[in-house]
Amino acid sequence: MNEELEQLMKNLKLKRMLEIYDEQLRPAEKDNVSYTEFLLRLLRPEWHSRQQNALQARIKRARIPELWSLETFPYSKQPNVRRRQIRSFAELDFIPRAENIVFIGDTGVGKTGLACGILLKALENGYRGQFIRAQDLFDEMYASLADRSSRRLLNRLVKLDVLLIDELGYVNVKPEQANIFFKLMEERYRRHPTILTSNLSYDEWPNFLGNPQMAKALLGRLRHFCHTVTIEGHDLREQKG
Repeated sequence: MNEELEQLMKNLKLKRMLEIYDEQLRPAEKDNVSYTEFLLRLLRPEWHSRQQNALQARIKRARIPELWSLETFPYSKQPNVRRRQIRSFAELDFIPRAENIVFIGDTGVGKTGLACGILLKALENGYRGQFIRAQDLFDEMYASLADRSSRRLLNRLVKLDVLLIDELGYVNVKPEQANIFFKLMEERYRRHPTILTSNLSYDEWPNFLGNPQMAKALLGRLRHFCHTVTIEGHDLREQKG
């Protein structure tokens, strides 16, 4: 390879193109392909490589605990889950419509797996998202009060295309945390969708948040444009045993 060309590729960070240049050059010369076709043979792999790297970066930033797949969810073991409805979520129309998704059910029924599968679909299609457990979220909210970084925390979470809050209801919420959580949901309302998993039915939220009026206002926003999936079934982890 010409030294100047090699240096230019390095400077432009065309890593994949640099890797395949020699192996593409020989067959191109043999087949007497046009300059345009040769350039396409270099650019296509470069583009695919960048897309894959960008996806891996989005997945890393999203902090998904496991890469659950909607295609491998054991629907036969959880007949209460409607495959057609989950497939409709996977089409991601709920994102531009800013429609929330709430999974409600006991521990182990598959709420987190389905929610993460939907989030992964969003990441694969170029959306920015994050998984966070409710306990960690409320801990961050409480810590942000000490250093007055609550506004910065909210700004980061509000701008996400998809926010997944897992296991809401397993934590004790202080009034200050409930206030920040309400602010988060209020600012995401009609802008970006939030996916929630919870062991609590909606009528238990006032007690969970400790403020019936706030809970009523929050649920009004959350459920205004929302898909609620209630899963009544067995613990899938017990069935594996």
